[in-house]
Order: sequence, then structure tokens, then C-alpha cells
Amino acid sequence: MAGTLLVSSPLVSSAALGDQTLKSGMTHSDVKQLQEVLKKKGYFKNSRTTTYFGTVTKSAVVNFQKKNRLSPDGIVGKNTLKALGFAKGSSTVNSSSFGKRTLKSGMTHSDVKQLQEILKKKGFFKGSRTTAYFGSITKSAVINFQKRHGLTPDGIVGKNTFRALGSSTTAGSSVVKAAYTSPSTTSVVTTAKKYMGVPYVWGGSTPSGFDCSGFIKYVFEKSANISLPRTVAEIYKKGVRVSTPQVGDLVFFETYKPGASHAGIYIGNRQFIHASSSNGVSISSMDNSYWSPRYLGAKRI
Repeated sequence: MAGTLLVSSPLVSSAALGDQTLKSGMTHSDVKQLQEVLKKKGYFKNSRTTTYFGTVTKSAVVNFQKKNRLSPDGIVGKNTLKALGFAKGSSTVNSSSFGKRTLKSGMTHSDVKQLQEILKKKGFFKGSRTTAYFGSITKSAVINFQKRHGLTPDGIVGKNTFRALGSSTTAGSSVVKAAYTSPSTTSVVTTAKKYMGVPYVWGGSTPSGFDCSGFIKYVFEKSANISLPRTVAEIYKKGVRVSTPQVGDLVFFETYKPGASHAGIYIGNRQFIHASSSNGVSISSMDNSYWSPRYLGAKRI
């Protein structure tokens, strides 16, 4: 289920970020941008971002590096920038050209390399390195991605596949803005509604009783053949962040502990379906006085 992408990490429009190594003691606008990216990923804990690279920033970088199996030195160099979604001289998903031309077998273009990088991050592209050539490995990766997202598996990257990948066709766009409904999206919501009234059970993951993450995991597996992690915190690390949720997106909330601790499936009209500890599987309003101030954001899986 997709709209227009960020590739699982927030994209930054500055041409400078990625052109220099960032480390403790520095003061630079790139540091503020780095903090914003780490904050969206859940690593930078300060309430506001600054241009100074201090101990809080270093701690966030170290934790990010550990999570991504990088050397935890707290220095933001080439490999860490790449893991964050930045690389010197490379175009990001919000470039003005990517998503504007159909990509298919036999083509050689810089957009193909970018396509491969996105598919690689999503676990579909298995080549040892990315290139500008659209060959059989790329086509196979595209077909598998299309099958997973309920698209026609023709191996051609056109409008709908770009949407599912999250690529914007509007220059400068960094988050999903376009409405998109795939067969799997409809199926997710339809399946979720079948379990209205099922009681809340802590640790529950079956129709005899669900907790919030168990409900989401069960629904996505049954309706879209998508396997999600068992906890909300881990699910929150998946998918693509979107500015405005569309039907089938996941919406996340901060409740009993810092970070994402509750989630539901957006069904439209500012409403979401979830396994509530007080009401079981039910529908709530995003504008509810309890949920509204606890809203963290939405992800497209």
C-alpha cells in the first residue's frame, strides 16, 4: 500500500548534507538536518533540534549505527550517511526526475540505479551491487514487489508501481501526498472490520482476543500476505512515513511509554480501527480528545 515515498527514511532537500563528515563539537546547519532525520527515526530524543553536534546527537548516532550494524563511533561518515539515506553525489527519491518516466527491461538510465537501491532497501533486489541497467534481476525484483502490493506483475515500473514504491512525481516532494488504493488496501480494511467486537487480550494475536499489535499483524497476514513484527515499536520501524494517512495506512500513538506504543489501521474520514484495551476491536476518531494529542504519525506498509 503506497503513495509517494520517502523510502523508509525522511529525505532531505539540502544539497550539502552528505558532502561532509559530521562529528562531535561541530556547529553546522547539516547537524540540525541530521538531528531531524534521527528524531523522525526515533533516535534523537531532544524536544528541539539545533546546529550543534553534542553528546545527545552523538548518542543518537551511536544507537542508530548499532541498529544498522555499523561501527558505533558516533561519527557520521560515508556509511552512516548512506544508511540514513544520503550519499554524496547521489540523487534521492525526491529528485525531480525519478518517477516521471516508465522503467522497463533493456533500459539504461540513472533512474534504474535509484530504483534498484529502493528495491534493495525493501528486500526485493538481490543483486550484489546496483547499476543503471534494467536487466532480469531488476525485472524479477519489480515483479515480486508488484505481487506483494496487489499490482499487475508485469515487471514494468509505471505510475502505479511508482506510487507503491513511494516515488513522487512532483519535484521537491518528500512525503506521501497522493491518494492510493490498491486491492490489498481494500482487503486489509475489509478483513479488519470482520473482527469488530473481538475482546482485547494482552498478548492476544487470534480472533479469540487481540492486543493492538497482534490485531494488526493478524490482519495484514490474512489480507495481504504481509508479515509484520509482533510489537508496535518494531512495526513503527517498517514502511514509509506519510504526511496524511490514506485508507489502509497504519497510524501510531504514544500512550503508556515514550515512542510508538499503540497503533491502528486508518479507514478514512479521520477514523481508525484498532484493538482498544477498553473496547476491544473498535473504531475510534483521530480527533478524539484522548488520541489526538498522542498521535505520532502514519506509515504505509
